[in-house]
Amino acid sequence: MSIHTDGGRLNARPVARGEAVEVRTAAVVTRTVDVIIAAWNRSDTIERAILSALAEPEVRHVIVVDDGSSDDTAARARQCNANSGRVIVERLCWKLGPSAARNVALRISTAPWVSILDGDDYLLPGRTGALLSKADGWDFIADDLLQARGNQVGEQTLMPILFDRHFDPWPLSLERFLLGNVSRRGALRRELGFLKPLIRRPFLDHHQLRYDERLRLGEDHALYARALAAGARFLIVPAAGYVSVVRDDSISSRHSREDLERLRDSDVELMAKATLTASEHRALKKHYASVDCRVQWLVVIEAVKARKYVRFLAAFCRSPKVSLFLMERLFEELVQRLRKASAGRRAF
Repeated sequence: MSIHTDGGRLNARPVARGEAVEVRTAAVVTRTVDVIIAAWNRSDTIERAILSALAEPEVRHVIVVDDGSSDDTAARARQCNANSGRVIVERLCWKLGPSAARNVALRISTAPWVSILDGDDYLLPGRTGALLSKADGWDFIADDLLQARGNQVGEQTLMPILFDRHFDPWPLSLERFLLGNVSRRGALRRELGFLKPLIRRPFLDHHQLRYDERLRLGEDHALYARALAAGARFLIVPAAGYVSVVRDDSISSRHSREDLERLRDSDVELMAKATLTASEHRALKKHYASVDCRVQWLVVIEAVKARKYVRFLAAFCRSPKVSLFLMERLFEELVQRLRKASAGRRAF
């Protein structure tokens, strides 16, 4: 299978970004959705994800792209098609990453709306219809995430993780989105880039937007940022039923320095391609600095292990913000080691 990488060029905006706060009168929303699932070694959860999407009457197809799994993820996905006839399964011969897998699914999809679902997450009944009922005049519509850990299930145990349980829907601007992706310590999956919106397919096609296949981390963030820079009307609503399952082996929990560097450098490309206001430019620089702090922390760890002390010192010279971040992390590491040593002595 040939895999095509779309450059994601930004065209002229159809509307001024300042007008995005208005709910616009539009043609009646065509109420069909293709749910896209990119999965790698998710044989234990893929059926739950697919069946939760099939239970939504507005879903036309569930498109599963197995990203070169070494387990039977694809076989289990095909089993879900036996009775419904609404599941399309494509298996890649080798692992290309979530961006490439989602782009394959986008090429297959035909519905006017697409919805992203991770292979270890699932939907509660009625989520798709609830979002579509508010979708007139919007290009993206996202609800707050409900978080579960491991195989935890049950609506009564789930709590929204980004916003209050109840609030009035509001439009998401590029500036607020970027600032909402500045990482905070101890706030796992609380960045706006983790949102899983319904996306109006004609908007993606008109602006030639696809996932950046160089990214294996933060691919959603990069797509949403480019869409907002191109004038996307993006609505945020209270939690409607997307359950985000936190796993210790997820890519967002375990990533390499190279993954973070690619995400950081995607900000530089956005600065070069998009026309930004002064406040948007400042927000993008803050996001860049936030990711760069995490990059330099991994540089410090690698330098210490390799005893390359010039690289260690160079990381501290990146910027005052990076230097402060690194000193705080080193202090935290020292405190943790002292606590462990103290606990070990007490054990004897």
